Amino acid sequence: MFGSLSFFVVLAFVILVSAVKVVQEYERGVIFRLGRLVGPKGPGIFLIIPIIDRMVKVDLRTLTIELPPQETITHDNITIKVTAVVYFRIVDPSYAVTKIYDYQMATMQIAQTTLRNVLGQSDMDELLAKREEINARLQKIIDEQTEPWGVKVSTVEIKDVELPQTMQRAMAKQAEAEREKRAKIIHAEGELQASKALSEAAHSLATEPNAMQLRYLQTLAEIAVEKNSTIVFPVPVDLMSLFLRKQTFTDTELIEKP
Repeated sequence: MFGSLSFFVVLAFVILVSAVKVVQEYERGVIFRLGRLVGPKGPGIFLIIPIIDRMVKVDLRTLTIELPPQETITHDNITIKVTAVVYFRIVDPSYAVTKIYDYQMATMQIAQTTLRNVLGQSDMDELLAKREEINARLQKIIDEQTEPWGVKVSTVEIKDVELPQTMQRAMAKQAEAEREKRAKIIHAEGELQASKALSEAAHSLATEPNAMQLRYLQTLAEIAVEKNSTIVFPVPVDLMSLFLRKQTFTDTELIEKP
């Protein structure tokens, strides 16, 4: 009698333990009763019917999948290898269990296929310069295909683009030529601005004769700083005439003075 009672107590304890389920805040328990879907439960503690009910845990946290390098040909016939990262999460646990066998594998496969298709429709320059637009296009296409599975693709990022060696050398030559072109344009613009400034200065000096004489004197003051060279500096006739005129006036005053 005592042995039978102990057996029933142990059996009841085992049944109670198997009936109590606990799922974390970031999890949901999808319940099946005799093969039929009941729905997700959690988080926290809840009871199920042992033997009759079956629970499948689903993680709701954002998952990350790094796609292996995908070799593809761009729209302008350039072979490249691209690595991308996909961020997704489960928004409907019931669909993630009942609509797809392995949602992680399926999401990775559809992401690889979409990546090759989108890059095949894009040029190399577009891939390098408009990566954000391509990422948004990839995210939209993959999310539309995974939505019936209860999977939400939040972000798709192209991680790395590997170019052939010949293409890298060609792009380096193109970048060098572009820099030389910009340098020549900047130099030509500087010459143009300098010529305009010189033209305005020449016009100003032509309208003011005394300004030319002041400019000569300023040049003499600048050259006088260097004391280790001999300077031959032409003196304008107008400047000499001023000194001669002043000397003539002085001699005349001396003659007329009693």
